[in-house]
Amino acid sequence: MKKAIVILIIFLNYTIIGAQNPIIQTNYTADPAPMGYDGKVFLYTSHDEDESTWFTMNDWRLYTTEDMVNWTDHGAALSYKDFSWAKMNAWAPQCIERNGTFYMYVPNTTREGKGAIGVAVANSPYGPFIDPLGKPLISNSNADIDPTVFIDDDGQAYLFWGNPVCYYVKLNEDMISFDDEIKQIPNTIEAFGKREGIVNNQRPTTYEEGPWLYKRNNLYYLFFAAGPISEHIGYSTSKSITGPWKYQGVVMPTQGGSFTNHPGVIDFKDKSYFFYHNGALPGGGGFTRSVCVEELKFNKDGSIVQMDMTEGIKQSLSQLNPYAKTEAETMAWSEGVKSMKNDVVGNFITAKYNNAYTKVKEVDFRKEGASKFTARIGTTHNGNVSMEIRLDSKEGELLGTVNVPMTGGNDRWELRTIDIKRVTGVHDLYFVFKGKASSQILFFDYWMFSM
Repeated sequence: MKKAIVILIIFLNYTIIGAQNPIIQTNYTADPAPMGYDGKVFLYTSHDEDESTWFTMNDWRLYTTEDMVNWTDHGAALSYKDFSWAKMNAWAPQCIERNGTFYMYVPNTTREGKGAIGVAVANSPYGPFIDPLGKPLISNSNADIDPTVFIDDDGQAYLFWGNPVCYYVKLNEDMISFDDEIKQIPNTIEAFGKREGIVNNQRPTTYEEGPWLYKRNNLYYLFFAAGPISEHIGYSTSKSITGPWKYQGVVMPTQGGSFTNHPGVIDFKDKSYFFYHNGALPGGGGFTRSVCVEELKFNKDGSIVQMDMTEGIKQSLSQLNPYAKTEAETMAWSEGVKSMKNDVVGNFITAKYNNAYTKVKEVDFRKEGASKFTARIGTTHNGNVSMEIRLDSKEGELLGTVNVPMTGGNDRWELRTIDIKRVTGVHDLYFVFKGKASSQILFFDYWMFSM
């Protein structure tokens, strides 16, 4: 997260047509914090509210994937309102697991208007998360934003954070306290590189904010959002997590329609991935951002291969099973769709206008094939509301059409099963939503195929 005065918008060098990036299209998201657990990537993000003209951010959201292309929206995992001492500002988070407990570190603004970092704890990566302290974990200065947490091989946990300098502290084994002194990585050119353009005493180097810790082959990597504005992503390395750190260069140059950026790095299923944010979605910009991901590659000497923002990861790591219940909010791409939540069904999606659609990538119908389709669905409109099931493109082969029943509200649902044209093999699956209403044409909870 960044409080910036100067806003420079750099537009993307690719279009979103046919893209996988941004990986979330149903909400504006920023500050990605990936975590690998139980064969999935759990991606925690901050959340820019629609039509924001400042950093209007009220909660942290959770998305998961098993294949790196189809992402499931689990809604808000935590809100600043869950901290009794917090007044506003749900900015860049990170979650980590230790001994079956999950710790989520988040920056807030206190009721006294001070910067602070809180910690919330859960027994599941999905939550619910609760504040065990009833007060901030860190309240050192207004620079207390963008926490990153790391547990080293010897079991010692560290918390790094800060703008315009990078602080760190050793956490106790309970992960919610510390006895050690808060220290600062020296903000030197050797550690973070020489800043170009306007330089002052506070910002003599490229370090800006958003640190992220990572370890590979006994080498520590410190990724960070780098200045001047608009931000790029840089990195430094060290043989010790407490330094000295040596600046290594640019990971990702300034690109993407947002004047901030934020790194997140994870190893998953024998590959490394680099998460970031830009302003690529319709209506996107510096205050309405979107999370993306690229494969991260290294040279033989451990240095990072510099990357640009691209269309993203096109090859799924595994194929999706259509014969199991699949949430409608699981998708690789969408247009004209919004994710929502209520107490009746939890998370679901709403199609905002005619011809809105979702895409699910690499669905394996196997040799046996499917001949029936079931969905839980509804609408508030009378007649002429339908959902088309198509293969491989929005205008691809039509398997069948579900006539959507008028249920009267998204707290009322019906199951509909239809016969479809038999389908076998692996396909991308498209759900295309049809209706004459000007908005909110239908709502969709889950789907599955049968033989």
